Amino acid sequence: MKYFSKILFAGLAVIYLISSCSNKKLVIEVDKNDLRKRFVDSLMSKMTLDEKIGQLNLPSIGFDVTGPLLSVDVEGKIRQGKVGGVFNTYTPVAVRKLQEIAVNETRLKIPLLFGYDVIHGHRTIFPIPLALASSWNMDLIERTAYAASREATADGLNWVFSPMVDIARDPRWGRVSEGAGEDVFLGSRVAEAMVKGYQGKGFDDPTRVMACIKHFALYGAAEAGRDYNTVDMSEVKMYNDYLPPYKAAVDAGAATVMSSFNDINGIPASGNHWLMTDLLRKQWGFSGFVVTDYTAINEMIDHGMGNAADVAEQAIEASVEMDMVGELFLTQLPGLLKSGRVKEESINNACRLILNAKYDLGLFQNPYKYVDETRNKTEMMSNDKLKLAKEAAIKSMVLLKNSNNVLPLNPSQKIAFIGPFIDDQRSLIGNWSGAGDWKKAISIREGLTDKFGADKFLFAKGCNIMEDEVLRKRLNDHDGRIEMDTKPEDQLLQEAIETSTKVDVIVVALGETFGMSGEAACRTNIGLLENQKRLLEALVKTGKPVVLLLMNGRPLDLSWEDKNVSAILETWFAGSEAGNAVTDLIFGDANPSGKLTMTFPRNIGQIPIYYNAKNTGRPFDASDKYTSKYLDVDNTPLYPFGYGLSYTTYEYSNLQIDKSVLRNNEKLRVTVDVKNLGSRSGEEIVQLYIHDLVGSITRPLKELKAFTNVKLDKGESKQVSFEISADDLAFYNSELKRVTEQGDFEVFVGGNSSISTKVSFKFE
Repeated sequence: MKYFSKILFAGLAVIYLISSCSNKKLVIEVDKNDLRKRFVDSLMSKMTLDEKIGQLNLPSIGFDVTGPLLSVDVEGKIRQGKVGGVFNTYTPVAVRKLQEIAVNETRLKIPLLFGYDVIHGHRTIFPIPLALASSWNMDLIERTAYAASREATADGLNWVFSPMVDIARDPRWGRVSEGAGEDVFLGSRVAEAMVKGYQGKGFDDPTRVMACIKHFALYGAAEAGRDYNTVDMSEVKMYNDYLPPYKAAVDAGAATVMSSFNDINGIPASGNHWLMTDLLRKQWGFSGFVVTDYTAINEMIDHGMGNAADVAEQAIEASVEMDMVGELFLTQLPGLLKSGRVKEESINNACRLILNAKYDLGLFQNPYKYVDETRNKTEMMSNDKLKLAKEAAIKSMVLLKNSNNVLPLNPSQKIAFIGPFIDDQRSLIGNWSGAGDWKKAISIREGLTDKFGADKFLFAKGCNIMEDEVLRKRLNDHDGRIEMDTKPEDQLLQEAIETSTKVDVIVVALGETFGMSGEAACRTNIGLLENQKRLLEALVKTGKPVVLLLMNGRPLDLSWEDKNVSAILETWFAGSEAGNAVTDLIFGDANPSGKLTMTFPRNIGQIPIYYNAKNTGRPFDASDKYTSKYLDVDNTPLYPFGYGLSYTTYEYSNLQIDKSVLRNNEKLRVTVDVKNLGSRSGEEIVQLYIHDLVGSITRPLKELKAFTNVKLDKGESKQVSFEISADDLAFYNSELKRVTEQGDFEVFVGGNSSISTKVSFKFE
């Protein structure tokens, strides 16, 4: 560390000049950004061009591969000063090994960044993000992100590729599981909560980690719901419906941003100057660095943007700073600079932003800040995190149907638990489960056994997860872990039917495997697999009440199931404590409170379907042929955005506003009485929507603008209040100016987006 001894680390902190004149103390605090600038300036003055370009290189070395290429000779490149950070390496031992090479065997001893896909937990796995969003509980979501940060930083990491804040309205797209759903307002609040959970108040706290907003931008709108596909939309839709969650995460202080694979206005994100410079930096004021997604610069060649030199030039001039795995910056920038096609200033700016991040993390002062064996032994899957994982799983699950109050179950009943997911552990922690150990996940059977003993209930498998050999091979070729039972499918089915004749209630667990959602896991048919459907149909034919437990990472086509089974509980991929959470919910030790953040269609022909659509010039009218509708199915969804049942019922009444006219710099107060009519305590997510009746551009029929979680004891009533300001009514007009226009508005408050009770006011 001889090089760093020449830098006065006293200057890294607050500098005080104390004067005793006239018994007064003069205290001067040197601006931290100025200290950082002086430090980085001094360091960069000593760096060669190759060393600066080396800081822009992010290879993969370690345990996971998420793309088509592998990094080669990473340790050798670290020694040559050609690596700025690595990802997919964690544990104190592995991180220390690489960091020691960087700080002991390189000329300038610049420490490395260590990144990883910590999406919904690191070692302790929480419900997938789509499920977490269904809790509508921002405090809970922030706490799960902080728990993940504690584990990640104790495992040597200082950077996580999360949150994913892409708005997604097509459930065929596999990565809907990784985001917060279809709504811009809720998505923005989740983005803020995740960034705060990861980063806290700053990196002086060694338990905090750099967040990375992804995927910038519009990735969730891929055409046909197919991953990596083209995105094409108007700028008005972009600004109003898709960009706000990214901006919310930037405003929350996210340190880094990841570029997306898709194009925007015909130019791939990783080479899009308007996106990365004009919008992100100039309009939004983002001051961190941008990293590409896996080999995204290289893939611009297949987009048709030119050869390797061309796309490297476009990326660096767009203000993309770090190249993940592709190494085109490493191989192409020296020649591009020499030929004059790339400015040295562009390389310097990129290098500076990455060094700034390392400075902010405190790595120059202590390269081993995140290498802590003691914390590593105490943080991983600690009791407090497992308790949080169970709480998160319970609050994320959504009760979709409950005919005749078949749920909660009575343990004195004779109950059969059937289905290939009763004993499954791997799928419980879902996709993007990172360093999580699926063998430590609590299965449904284990949760039941822990609570009631091994002999309380009857069990049967009923079917394999899938019989489709082509699909099974495709998944297993990529670590799908789908194993076939030695018994023939017909025998499994017959055993399930025989078991069901001995009980009062049947609980069947069906859905997707973890590999059927997530990246590169798009589906054109989002119903249950045929062999699972055959099992379910046979169980329904017994005439016994059937409770369907769903495990999945996306909205499904459940029209038949909704008509034919008694109850449906959407459990998602619920994480490490899934089995315990399911057990508590189905037996009534907890009351479901989750609400959907993506619309469930009646069939795939309705996709995309989302609640905040616009009206047409020919709105639906069943009696008029020439209106906007289908011949074969209703326009309405099977389950709307914001929907979710409880073991109790809630009554909304007395919706009021405190004024009929709202003006600038005023607040409109909205109140509603919510009463628990049932015999159980519960938690209701009260949602407020507005409708702008007339605008300079067409406006959505409803827009979520506020929500709150209200706990109510049985029989209890509470008045819930919200405030609406002019800013809540604002939108981007055809000139992309954010405006609040005068006119008439409607306010809706209730338990989901399909509510019709409303009050009206005017904005002047």
